[in-house]
Amino acid sequence: QVLLVESGGGLVQAGGSLRLSCAASGLTFSSSVMAWFRRAPGKERECVAAISWSAGSPYYSDSVKGRFTISRDNAKNTVSLQLNSLKPEDTAVYYCAADHPSASAPIATPRRYAYWGQGTQVTVSS
Repeated sequence: QVLLVESGGGLVQAGGSLRLSCAASGLTFSSSVMAWFRRAPGKERECVAAISWSAGSPYYSDSVKGRFTISRDNAKNTVSLQLNSLKPEDTAVYYCAADHPSASAPIATPRRYAYWGQGTQVTVSS
């Protein structure tokens, strides 16, 4: 059974920072593409960052590029997202996702990902 467990969300003032972590189990983590998505109230789910097994050339959405950093530790089966210079519009539930070995959809599309965490709330106050 694949399990993804996020942690690290919370309430922070605009301009502040948070670090989200996702612990994965039950999958071949080192060969999985891992991603962070978010869903804000009234908005569609958005892929904010994704990272391949080799951690080369991570994907970032335009809305977070230069502020967020995704990283992974294949020895610990964890993927993290460092959120800096946070803005009120970053307020959302953030989800960790892992793809299936046979996935072929583009890296930023939800349909690529077979496994999802329960989500962690990030709230940025102005």
